[in-house]
Amino acid sequence: MRIDVRFKLLILILITASSLASADNAYPALTSDEANTIEVYEATRDSVVFVTNRTLRRDLFSRRVYQATAGSGTGFVWDENGHIVTNFHVIDGANQIVISYQGHDYPAQLIGIAPERDLAVLKINITENILKPITRGDSKRLRVGQKVIAIGNPFGLDTTLTTGVISALNRIIESPSNRTIRDVIQTDAAINPGNSGGPLLNSAGLLIGVNTAIFSPSGASAGISFSIPVNIVNATIPELIQYGRVQRPVLGIELAPPQLLRRLNIDGIAIARVTPNLSADIAGIRGLSRDPNGRLQLGDVLVAINGELMRSSDDLLGALEQHKYGDILSLSLIRDEQRYELEVELIAPE
Repeated sequence: MRIDVRFKLLILILITASSLASADNAYPALTSDEANTIEVYEATRDSVVFVTNRTLRRDLFSRRVYQATAGSGTGFVWDENGHIVTNFHVIDGANQIVISYQGHDYPAQLIGIAPERDLAVLKINITENILKPITRGDSKRLRVGQKVIAIGNPFGLDTTLTTGVISALNRIIESPSNRTIRDVIQTDAAINPGNSGGPLLNSAGLLIGVNTAIFSPSGASAGISFSIPVNIVNATIPELIQYGRVQRPVLGIELAPPQLLRRLNIDGIAIARVTPNLSADIAGIRGLSRDPNGRLQLGDVLVAINGELMRSSDDLLGALEQHKYGDILSLSLIRDEQRYELEVELIAPE
């Protein structure tokens, strides 16, 4: 009798185990792409922060000044010293900036800004050793069609993941300071308000860009989003941490209004004034002058730097940002309706 009971119990156990195994086999396994997305998300989500921009406002009736949330966005941990990277437009005009990280709020100090690249660096003080800096990649290796992963806080929903592909490279967008940002990444990953300043990652979990803008009349994701490439970020953030601003060499020239050249039907940048003892002055470049009758005379017109055409102050600043003091530039200029070439060494102001 006991043997019969034990036998029935064994049969029941085997049937139950078989049913459980069948249920497991019936549930589909993760695809390799799903597994990769999950792995990247879990490895990088603790590097992403929530950025809140608070500003002072005045009540129209009581005239009382109070602090209100002006906007929010995303940022990420740059290093173990507490530096946080985000977009400039996320913190622009803030009276106070708060960083939310791993369930805690931290007041942030503004360390440096680069409006021309829509980047900013903040700093928080955390005594615990919990900061997890993001690992950075190389945007020169990117190719159209690569998978991308974005993590951010769209509409205040923290640590949200979206995926897509690189739709195009080398796009050009306008920064908050009306300067041109070049080599921008275009992606179809869903980027919405609040995603700004967050990381764009590749399938290895490496930072390849900083999400900065969407192209949409409604202001919501429409399949066209832009990210500042990581190589621009890598070149910018250390300068912001050290100096607070991007350090770029100067030629020592002031530009005349572009309308002047348009009236004369000349392509290039008219030089209005040359600063004494700087590169342009030492090289003999001339600015505007007046003849004995007081009439304005055109000086040199800058046409190109190292073969790159100059049509605006944005072109000039973009060209100078690619160099450092001590470099020698090849300038193409027009003087007295004659084109000439000149080599100019970038000399640091004393």
